[in-house]
Amino acid sequence: MMLASRPAVALGARAQVLRPAPLAPRPGLVSNLRLQPVKVADPIVASETSQVMEAPQEKKQLSEFELMRIERKKQRAQEAATYKFSAIAATVLVLSIAVVATYYRFAWHFAEDGDLPVDEMVATLLLVFGGMFGMEMYARFAHKVLWHDFEPGWALHKSHHEPRTGPFELNDIYAVANAVPAMALCAYGFFTPHVVGGVCFGAGLGITLFGIAYMFFHDGLVHRRFPVGPIANLPYMKRVMVAHQIHHTNKFGGVPFGMFLGPQELEAVPGGREELDRLMADLEAREAAAAAAAKSA
Repeated sequence: MMLASRPAVALGARAQVLRPAPLAPRPGLVSNLRLQPVKVADPIVASETSQVMEAPQEKKQLSEFELMRIERKKQRAQEAATYKFSAIAATVLVLSIAVVATYYRFAWHFAEDGDLPVDEMVATLLLVFGGMFGMEMYARFAHKVLWHDFEPGWALHKSHHEPRTGPFELNDIYAVANAVPAMALCAYGFFTPHVVGGVCFGAGLGITLFGIAYMFFHDGLVHRRFPVGPIANLPYMKRVMVAHQIHHTNKFGGVPFGMFLGPQELEAVPGGREELDRLMADLEAREAAAAAAAKSA
């Protein structure tokens, strides 16, 4: 039996090895991998690798400093609320007593004499404004001589020039101390008739009103111990605020030591007006930038 002959192969010719044709890439696989932007998953690759689980992202741990800042922010909010409540309660109580005492004092003496005590009313009114102006001058003197230059006075007042660690500070004792003569004058003037009583009552009332105004402008407006509302937008009050901030820098030897007339006191010092105008311009620029940012947002 003859075997089927194989096809002849030419001598020296290599046998052709048949290999399977390469698989064509899936449409869009390679091209998508090349064209995908960074950190954007390819839909095909993502579907094929869905079994690979990514490790869950760990929650960002806050540093000790950040935790301290958050805690201090909460603490400051509580301190501001405490002081604000104390300030409002004290103001309402003192003003209520002052209004009632003023009414009953004149009603009482008017009923006794039978005539309208015009002289007493004028004396009382004049001493109210005189007492407020006198307290501004006294505050300027006491602030420098008794609270800064006098060592025992500075022992209490220095708490006001240091970071506060609570809602109150040792310097607040001066507010209580200044209330003592005011209450004494009001009490004496309330029970004393005629002009002498009117003068004493008016002086005590003026000291009281100055103390309330000082608390709101100094503690609220300047040192932000509680919000003061639209008072902060008054141009002259902004100038008072900046002048008192210069006092805390001790740039001009502590000037100004007064409060409501602080800008005039500072302007009398060489270079004081220029420094005050410069800081006022910076404040207005920051306020304008903040208003523009809020408007664009």
